[in-house]
Amino acid sequence: MRRPVEGEVFVHYGQIYVESDPESYGPDLADAFAGQRAGLCGAAIPGALWLSTGLHTGDVGFTVEVHEEPPALDPQWEDVVEVSFRPVSSDSRLVQWAGEAVWELDLEETDYRVRYCAKGMDEANREDTRLDDQPHLDCYLLQFWPAPPETDRVLKQTSEIAAYWHNYAAEQPPPPTPEGRSEAERRERLEQEQAEREHRLALERWEWGGQLPSQALREVLGNVRGLVRFDPALVHAIDAAGPEVQRAVALLAARRACEQSGLTALGWVTDGLTALADRRPLPPPFDDWDRMWEALADDPHAPDRTVGEAVPPERPPFQPPAARPGVTAWEAPQVVGPAAAAVEWSSPQREPRRRSGTASFRMAVTIGGPDPSRGMSQPHMALPAVTGAAEADPLRAALDAVYAGVVTYGKHYETLLREVWSALPLVSDTP
Repeated sequence: MRRPVEGEVFVHYGQIYVESDPESYGPDLADAFAGQRAGLCGAAIPGALWLSTGLHTGDVGFTVEVHEEPPALDPQWEDVVEVSFRPVSSDSRLVQWAGEAVWELDLEETDYRVRYCAKGMDEANREDTRLDDQPHLDCYLLQFWPAPPETDRVLKQTSEIAAYWHNYAAEQPPPPTPEGRSEAERRERLEQEQAEREHRLALERWEWGGQLPSQALREVLGNVRGLVRFDPALVHAIDAAGPEVQRAVALLAARRACEQSGLTALGWVTDGLTALADRRPLPPPFDDWDRMWEALADDPHAPDRTVGEAVPPERPPFQPPAARPGVTAWEAPQVVGPAAAAVEWSSPQREPRRRSGTASFRMAVTIGGPDPSRGMSQPHMALPAVTGAAEADPLRAALDAVYAGVVTYGKHYETLLREVWSALPLVSDTP
């Protein structure tokens, strides 16, 4: 016989556990006692035990013994139950409430009979809490020995609190069969996957202004994400307009950006706009990104204009889909029985969660928001409208040129967008 635990352990809410599933966050109370008659040691969940104590909070005497054969029952114990248990891994531990402390049990992955013995439960329950300088109120013995599975049994019942828990266990429905549990897990998994899909679609719909993007918009790259912040409906309309209209929109945006910034006074810029209109490759220096900027810097006639940063319109924050029935954003620890009347929960900050569950969190981060008072070189904002309009993909050409036009116009960007809208076919005429 060996004793992996001997002395005192701390309990909270009258609970302590044996766990062997590394993927588990602890047993659920009702599930732990499903279909049992013995109410002090819940063993209905594979690989886990729920152990109830009379004391609500404080240190209790606690011993764990592992035997080779059934030990004799000491008559000093006032309440005694037996259950069957089989670890689901080689990592079996006695676990304090909220996982604040653990004791390794080193149980083999085989069938065990478990005897849970208690003494002083009623007195401990009446006192509720034990301070460090107070004497022991209740103590417990947890014994394991190899044995084939059999039904749980109440060997001895003396205390009122043990009777309460036996009645509680008797009221619980039987646990699901392995097939039923597997089917329930499958349905839960499918529901979770569906909820995640709905959340992704809702977020994508919100990001694109209330309408899911086409595959072309998802793949277009460029500045589509920048433009959709200013006018998502326009982005969808440009997508639906077709290649010829997209080319015309790209040319329009490039011209207006150059006019707004004063670049049309430069011959090499007008040469670029002419090439766009004729559907020809852009001439030098537009054929080289670095040379283009050098030409702007070296041209003595280049305009010197600044523009404030364009600020997109505000829109309502994203609202995730409503949680499915049974899914809550936060679950309080399980407090039932006589201790429940003395506990009130008002916020998640009061105590950590014991159980696993689905939580919902939202976080908003703002980094470097638009600053309309910050002046930027307008010619530098406009030149990318010309190179953007020359993109091989007409959809990207239109979106990149219009976005460059937006930042070129700055706070007056709506003037440009109204003109782009007028160049598009009516919604009823779009393919």
